Amino acid sequence: MNRLRWIPAMVVTAMLAGCSLPSLTKESTVVQSTNTKDKEETTIIPSMQIDNQYYRTLLPYKESASRGLIVSNINTKYDIKEAESGLLRLSQQAFDPDKYFFQEGQYLDKNTVNSWLARSSQDPAGLNPKTTKNMSPTERAKTAPIYLAHIVEQNYLQKTGKNKVKLAGVSIGLALNSVYYYQKEQYGATYEEPIPQAVLDAQGKKIAAQVVKRLRQIDGLSEVPITVGLFKQQSRSAIVPGTYFAYTNVDQGSAQIKDWKKINEQYVLFPTSDANNKYRDINENFNYFKQDIDKYFSNYTNIVGTGFYQNNKIQKLEIQIPIKFYGSSEIIGFTQYMSGEVMDQFPKGLQVEVNVTSINGPEALVVKEANADEPYIHIYND
Repeated sequence: MNRLRWIPAMVVTAMLAGCSLPSLTKESTVVQSTNTKDKEETTIIPSMQIDNQYYRTLLPYKESASRGLIVSNINTKYDIKEAESGLLRLSQQAFDPDKYFFQEGQYLDKNTVNSWLARSSQDPAGLNPKTTKNMSPTERAKTAPIYLAHIVEQNYLQKTGKNKVKLAGVSIGLALNSVYYYQKEQYGATYEEPIPQAVLDAQGKKIAAQVVKRLRQIDGLSEVPITVGLFKQQSRSAIVPGTYFAYTNVDQGSAQIKDWKKINEQYVLFPTSDANNKYRDINENFNYFKQDIDKYFSNYTNIVGTGFYQNNKIQKLEIQIPIKFYGSSEIIGFTQYMSGEVMDQFPKGLQVEVNVTSINGPEALVVKEANADEPYIHIYND
């Protein structure tokens, strides 16, 4: 099949990013100013930048000061990924990837984040509503649910002169609950209380105002620009991630939020029964793709797709195909045929990524970049 282009394993990660392959060049060493009592540390800025929409990361890599909390505070693996990657995407509007370098948050440690996530009746610094002993679980759920589930911090650094970089911006993602889970009695059944979007919007903005004021009191954060995004996480049973729905940029040195901007992003599961016109065309493409594979290959469990929409227009489609194949030849044959269907059934301008998996793990990867004439294909070796 002329359309196929095989790629080695070492470049699969770059293909997942949906961008062209960069050339590898030498790294440059700089001295990083840490903004803490003039302490300086030696660090490395990689010269390689995968694409101008991705930040270069300082080395050695510094883990977040609150690392690990997101796993216990966010409902699903889909929201864990999107809460972080969505904030990266949002930050690009304030901090140009060509001029800034990325570092995980170094200022909000585990104790601080846990303190801020508490109820104000449990911790004086708690940002969630207070409750009283007289309130029933149902009353708490309806009048004082937990709104703030987690806080994501990202730091952005910039060169200040020859061989020096320093903190030049901070992004904060406030992950908010769309559903509050509670029990009426210990070890009893778990109940759900949906939180209306209007309430989530108002409470999120109220919490954000307090967070910005507190950030300004932290050593090193009094002057840098701050971006704050409000993230709506999905329910525990959701298989698509939530999205950021509003953001604000706080000027250098300011502790006041002037205004908020709406974000129109959404993840949609395919196939979908939603008759909404903005999903109809891609849903038809997806169903034709699925039907054509059904004709020749029935040895898989189910095909599902996740479409990412911005401003009501689809930007990317990710497809998961779990299979029961065991033979290498069978996997290769399936991947060849499926790759042709990807090129035939989906619009040329749409980026499509297909992951084929089995009980043994990843089996194949197919990536069709927007407007590409042929897909990238990788068959994983045993």
